[in-house]
Amino acid sequence: MEKETIHISESEAVSDFRSLLAQVRKGIRAVIENDGRAVAVVSPAKSLPGRLLSESIALADSHNSAATLDNSFAHDLEEVLNSHREPLSPPSWD
Repeated sequence: MEKETIHISESEAVSDFRSLLAQVRKGIRAVIENDGRAVAVVSPAKSLPGRLLSESIALADSHNSAATLDNSFAHDLEEVLNSHREPLSPPSWD
């Protein structure tokens, strides 16, 4: 079942963007219009699957990883994640 959709003007969206985001966080889709024509749609982001850090550590342990949880661990992990950012389904314009 699709959530509620609201239609607001561009000027309303700009003047109170904080309230617009509050509505979107509740699951409401917002169509922003200029002179009655849609120019943008703001909708809640889809939840992405993820893994807890504790699960990542257990997985590393099970693979006999030499990773060390030191001050640079977060930086190292970010580098690993950023090195695999290719889209699984490239957009149609690519």
